[in-house]
Amino acid sequence: MPLVIGLVVRQGFLIALVGIIVGVALTLFVTQLLSKLLYGVAPHDPVVFGAVSVTLVAVGVAASLVPARRATRVDPLVALRTE
Repeated sequence: MPLVIGLVVRQGFLIALVGIIVGVALTLFVTQLLSKLLYGVAPHDPVVFGAVSVTLVAVGVAASLVPARRATRVDPLVALRTE
């Protein structure tokens, strides 16, 4: 069953990673517009970008663990019959 958990968690990780890449790219452009509203943080602070990215990946992986555990409880024959 660890194979099934790995497959589901990997999908969740990839979705979170794509979202972070797109989000960081958009944030680099938007911070120029909002730079006057930032207090005590540089517009392109790599520590903040890194911390937020790591947190979002951790949340994405944790959120995919629930469906992964549920997928291990399904009987393979029943799942194949419904397809």
